[in-house]
Amino acid sequence: MSGRSAPAFQRRRLDVLTALGGLAVLVVCAAIASDGRVGPLERRIFVEINGLPDALTPAMRGAQLLGILAVGPLVALGAAIARRWRLALAALLVTIGKLAAERIVWKVVQRERPGTTIAGAIVRGDTPTAGLSFVSGHVVLVTGLAWILTPYLRSWWRAVPWAVVALVAFARMFLGAHAPLDVLGGMGLGLLIGSLASLAVGVPRGSA
Repeated sequence: MSGRSAPAFQRRRLDVLTALGGLAVLVVCAAIASDGRVGPLERRIFVEINGLPDALTPAMRGAQLLGILAVGPLVALGAAIARRWRLALAALLVTIGKLAAERIVWKVVQRERPGTTIAGAIVRGDTPTAGLSFVSGHVVLVTGLAWILTPYLRSWWRAVPWAVVALVAFARMFLGAHAPLDVLGGMGLGLLIGSLASLAVGVPRGSA
């Protein structure tokens, strides 16, 4: 009698650990930002990025579009076309999770955007100067998507989604939309959502 073949998909301990790590990052950032102020170190980092030459503005305005909500369904559509059904479902879970989780965070931490909290902040383009800033929804989405995409990629391609995360985070600070803790907390929340989505649907066996 032939042995039963191993399942093509698995649920990893790595996703459990990443969910816990992402939650820890989110909680720490939320605790620091909960008083609504931007501390000296955070302000210094923001000013260094936000104060870069205006010549970067067109590129950064384009880069931030990689984090808009429509990207999640587009990833799901691309995965479905490629018959990667679990990945398509995970992308939809990340998108829905982002929408739900950020609203919960907004009820707990109500810090305004840099245009209100940081004197001299440069707000470029149509970036809002007021409104809740913690966490960055753009960064939450791209981080969650990067996490679920990585197991399907090989070699140096695995670095591409994370380069997008870094680019979107940088762009949001450069444009004056978010302070550093908004971005870091968004990464933590994105890792939490992405790893939970991977646990829900599984990832290809053999993924690191």
